[in-house]
Amino acid sequence: MNDFSEEAAEALANGADLTPQVGILAQYVKDLSFENPNAPSSLQMQGQPKIDVAVNVNARSGGQDMFEVELSIEATAKSPDERVAFVVSLIYAGLFRLAGAPEEAIEPFLIVEAPRILFPFARRVVADSVRDGGFPPLMLDPIDFGSMYLQQLEARGGAGQPAMGNA
Repeated sequence: MNDFSEEAAEALANGADLTPQVGILAQYVKDLSFENPNAPSSLQMQGQPKIDVAVNVNARSGGQDMFEVELSIEATAKSPDERVAFVVSLIYAGLFRLAGAPEEAIEPFLIVEAPRILFPFARRVVADSVRDGGFPPLMLDPIDFGSMYLQQLEARGGAGQPAMGNA
């Protein structure tokens, strides 16, 4: 038996609950920028804009079973003649508490599940910002954070270095 198993058996014998627990302590806009560099002509654009969206997830330990997860979204819309209509950049973050989670489950939770929790709120902030900038709201498509994580693992050679940054 390894040390964790002995500790777990002792804790169970003493009536402790070893079920991993997750708490969302806070959600917040960490950084938000909206640019409409060619207004007012960009507001009279003809045709469908080309929209490029980039998404990134970053997680870092805050100590004491607490982790900050940042969901970064940047969207750029260009007119058919390649003039920038708008650029919106958002870092939406959450503070999570993970207690009793096995070490191997922490990174997947922070890189897949936490952004999945944050995404609907970040999506609304982006849509509202674009609408407030004079354009129809940008409704981002759902994101498969699981696939993103698997691609990231594959790119770094499997179970190499963790994707999380440190505080």
